[in-house]
Amino acid sequence: MSKRIRIFTLEDVAAHRSAGSCWVSRSGKVYDVTNFLQDHPGGDDLILKHAGKDIGETMKDASEHDHSDSAYDMMEEMVIGRLGAGEQVVSEDWVPEDDFNPEDTDVARDFEKNAFLDLRRPLLRQVWESNFSKSYYLQQVHQPRHLRESARLFGPEILELTTRTKWFVIPTLWLPIAAYLFARSVVQFTLGPYALPRFTEDPVLPLKLLATTAIPVSALAKTTLSFFLGNFVWTILEYIFHRFLFHIDYYLPDHPAALTLHFLLHGIHHYMPMDRLRLVMPPFMFAALSFPMTQLAHVLFPPSMANGVIAGAFSFYVLYDCMHYALHHSRLPAYVKEMKKYHLAHHYKNFELGFGVTSKIWDYVFNTVLPV
Repeated sequence: MSKRIRIFTLEDVAAHRSAGSCWVSRSGKVYDVTNFLQDHPGGDDLILKHAGKDIGETMKDASEHDHSDSAYDMMEEMVIGRLGAGEQVVSEDWVPEDDFNPEDTDVARDFEKNAFLDLRRPLLRQVWESNFSKSYYLQQVHQPRHLRESARLFGPEILELTTRTKWFVIPTLWLPIAAYLFARSVVQFTLGPYALPRFTEDPVLPLKLLATTAIPVSALAKTTLSFFLGNFVWTILEYIFHRFLFHIDYYLPDHPAALTLHFLLHGIHHYMPMDRLRLVMPPFMFAALSFPMTQLAHVLFPPSMANGVIAGAFSFYVLYDCMHYALHHSRLPAYVKEMKKYHLAHHYKNFELGFGVTSKIWDYVFNTVLPV
């Protein structure tokens, strides 16, 4: 993979049209002619006139400038890559179907046609060792592929297992944690915000106190209000993470390490959007992303309120992940059915709009609503 010639897009070539960096293309190849400008017999102006463009027809036009066989031979020394000729799946003309069931990708043909990733081999190492430009990566990773079974990300099985998560793991793991934090908040609103030791010192104490202490209605009400605030906080976090972290696309450095991180965080989901085992977030990834947010909650609020807010946010996260799975793979009632069409349009129509999963509210606020 790493030995393949570098693959560019037309946009890559068009971005290099100055005397300081001058690229052209011809017959599917990309040439860096910057150092040749001053030596060009017809003058540098003639090349700069066509900088960033395809020069195949121009070089054949004798009235424009006659080129000898040696000129074509010389150009071969300036080849830096080739143009990718990837297929387009995502389209503004895409219409959502009630029973969306895409055909499986022919993996051999796909790799031969697009020269992107070989779905028969572990993907992450291929991205790390890739030789395509960021522009070509973004073009291809947003063209969905479909397999009956999950494509491998890692070679070693122990690493591969950390990337596959069944949907029911999310409520099974995170709802008890949310319930515990809710109970901790109730006790703290009853006995004082700093009445409980750290979780690591006596994790069972809040449950014991909840069972043996008279809980006033006011404490339960305060926790409930904090919980609802956490619900609201999650909706904006959902939008922010999806739009400004997972879709940071065009601000990515053009480097394999950045592309690999992008692919691991969210690129794999757009590349394989119907993969049942990668539709919910692996627990370790959500733990890593949520840690700074939970720490911020404890900075902004007293412990009693912070725990209630976090419990509400975690509960809505479970709703988000389970709903995300359902949007891809379930028959749904009216509202959720509408959100299914909306979310699938984000994958198959325009990935730069429609970031809401549980709701469109923040898409309306930030003007990123995707017409379906």
